[in-house]
Amino acid sequence: MITTRLLRFEHQTLINNYFSRFPPVLSEHTFTNLFVWSKSRPVYFAEKDNSLLFFIDAEDASRPHTILFGPPVGELPISEAVAMVGDSLAGAIRLPAESASELTAAGYFPKPDRDNGDYVYLVEDLARLAGRHYAKKRNQIKKCLKAYSCAYEPITAELVPQCIGLQQRWCASRSCDTEPGLCAEYKAILTMFEHFSELDLIGGAIRVDGEIQAFSIGEQLNSDTAVCHFEKAMSGVQGLGQLINQWFTLYGLKRFTFVNREQDLGVPGLRQAKKSYHPHHLVEKYTLSLTGDEPVCTSGVPGCADDQG
Repeated sequence: MITTRLLRFEHQTLINNYFSRFPPVLSEHTFTNLFVWSKSRPVYFAEKDNSLLFFIDAEDASRPHTILFGPPVGELPISEAVAMVGDSLAGAIRLPAESASELTAAGYFPKPDRDNGDYVYLVEDLARLAGRHYAKKRNQIKKCLKAYSCAYEPITAELVPQCIGLQQRWCASRSCDTEPGLCAEYKAILTMFEHFSELDLIGGAIRVDGEIQAFSIGEQLNSDTAVCHFEKAMSGVQGLGQLINQWFTLYGLKRFTFVNREQDLGVPGLRQAKKSYHPHHLVEKYTLSLTGDEPVCTSGVPGCADDQG
């Protein structure tokens, strides 16, 4: 029998303790990621056999089914976790290759989930943009720096209100209120900024002619890897997207070897953009269905089809 609790901010220390002892490789497995999306999709967790299990509700509310959100964080084998939950489990999502192999050996049939594979880059590559294959990125940055006065600033509590202002302008330009995924992301970003000083985040912003016009937010994922959760740049400033990507990596993430920039969601334009930065490797993910239907996550889960973040 597994008893779950609704994840709240007061569980930060408990959950971070598990992630410290069992360092994650998936972008979803940080307290920040789990918590800030909670207004759009609740996350539940349970402690079992020196492990943490995370769950979200299945999309079909008419059935009392849950979805295992990632593998157990700890010592519990995923095949045992699946068996423990029993008939209430619709399936599992965001499973790394190791978990998929274990499930296959136990007689389950996980399937690849390419749309949610994490793109992982060398920090040095994104910070330097050296070589012919980054020439277009460098040219865009040169155009931006030639046309505008740009300055990088680490995000502090004092800068948060201006970053929120940028997010509001960005959403107004994209009609976020009409797009469920962008609306969910907007709530997540506001929640993140509300708790910015308490989440141990790394943030960088760019002033363009004196006004904050871009920001990027990340944190440590494991000993050698950072994860970038959110990045925004106003589209009216040519090359600003490339500039915030480079400067945040150069100034904010220089102590790491890798940066995980999350998934492409199956969006063609986003996939092309992520590929154009030449990832070092992809963190493969898998999905497991136990009901005959593919487990579908609720709106607001990073990587769902309606999330354009």
